[in-house]
Parts: sequence; structure tokens; C-alpha cells
Amino acid sequence: MSSGLFGVDVGGSSIKYATVDSGSGRLLTPLSSIPTPQPGTAAALTGAIIELARSAAPGLPVGAALPSVIRNGVALTAANLHPSLIGHDIQSQLRAGTGQPVVCLNDADAAGVAELRWGAARGVRGTVMVLTFGTGIGSALFIDGRLVPNTELGHMEVGGVEGEKRASARVRADEGLDWAQWSARVNVYLDAINALFWPELIVIGGGVSEEFARFGSLLRSRAALAPARLGPAAGVVGAAMSVATMVGATTGSGE
Repeated sequence: MSSGLFGVDVGGSSIKYATVDSGSGRLLTPLSSIPTPQPGTAAALTGAIIELARSAAPGLPVGAALPSVIRNGVALTAANLHPSLIGHDIQSQLRAGTGQPVVCLNDADAAGVAELRWGAARGVRGTVMVLTFGTGIGSALFIDGRLVPNTELGHMEVGGVEGEKRASARVRADEGLDWAQWSARVNVYLDAINALFWPELIVIGGGVSEEFARFGSLLRSRAALAPARLGPAAGVVGAAMSVATMVGATTGSGE
């Protein structure tokens, strides 16, 4: 039976959120956002998420996606966030603050979960890579539908430079690159992904996916390419679906 879940997607500049239907992945409330606290300290960030959950979705389980390596609810990195987040058990604090089940995971992993369940990678077997182009480059790797968490392949060096420092959406904007110039850089990055992982499908996500018609034909890849279907809501939906699994196990649903 479907139920409502609260999904939160934390970014360096904004926190997106919505209530998500557990049975279909559809948004039950409009995708909304608030500014990310500046500085985004651990205390400020957890406080903001707790307040959002209490006011926008009281009584609902919470899935929270963050631009961090997350292991057992603990943030081990803090890309574009305050370093005080590192080593912080954000999942336990959010559970205590909301009184609800909470699952925390990497933001690209969350977007990938959504695209695999409801989006461009639905039904695809073998190796699937979801790449999110934004402030950096996030990555989610799936093998026969199973997530390999926290891959962080935006930091993979290509030609001696981290991939995201040459080919992220922010770099395109900051350097004033046109779509052809930026796509040429992305192609070098995709060459490395293809050579090392041999995926059957690469899904291009992040905010830039909404412009796929402008640059998609410029990309080259051994693997099939597809734009993400869930757009900016992917992280929110994926975060919510991740907590759905825990709630189902706890309640004994899925008989």
C-alpha cells in the first residue's frame, strides 16, 4: 500500500524537498526549496532539515540526500558544505530530532535510485552509471540493479585533473563555455568512464539534463546515453524511496 514519505536533497546553495508517494515515486506536494544555511555547519544543517520535516511533513519518515560520502549515517566528506559535517552522525541526529525513521545517503546515489526505479534506467540490467552535472559531478553506479554506494567519480582524475574541475555544469557557467566546448570536455570524461567501467547505459542527470536537447547530439560514448527523466526532483524522490525500504522492513510490509 502506498504511503507518503518526505524526501530532502541538500545542495551547496539550496535544500529541495517534497512529499513523495512510496508506491509510484510521484510528488504529492510541489518540489520546494529553502536556502542552505550559510555557513552550513553540522548543527545548522541538521536543524534546518529537522525544522523542514516538522513543518512540511510531520509524522512522515525522512530520506535525506547530501553531497557527502555517507556510511552508516555518518558523513565522511562535505563537498560544498561546512567541514564540521565530517564525522557527524547526521542520520542519528535527524532521527532524534524528528522522532521518525530516517535514512541518509549520497545525493548522486539518491538521484540514481530514482532514475533506476522510475526514470531513464528503469528495467536496464548490467552496469548502469548515473552522472549528475552540477556544482561538481556526482556518480551512482549500479550492477544488475544493485547500488555500489559512494563512488564519487567526479573526483576521478582525467588527464591529471579531477573530472568535475573541467567538466561540471558550474565550470561551464564560470568559464563561459558554449555547449560544443563543454561537450568536448564531457566527452573526455565519458571516455574515461567507458574505459574503466564499461557500462551499458550512462544517464546524464543534474540540472543540465533539462538542456539535453542542446548538447546531447554532441556527446559521444560507447555506452548508450540518456537524459535523466526526473529532473531536479530525482534526489528528493530517491531519498524518499531509500527510507521506504527501511520502513517496509520495520513494519513487515511487502508480504
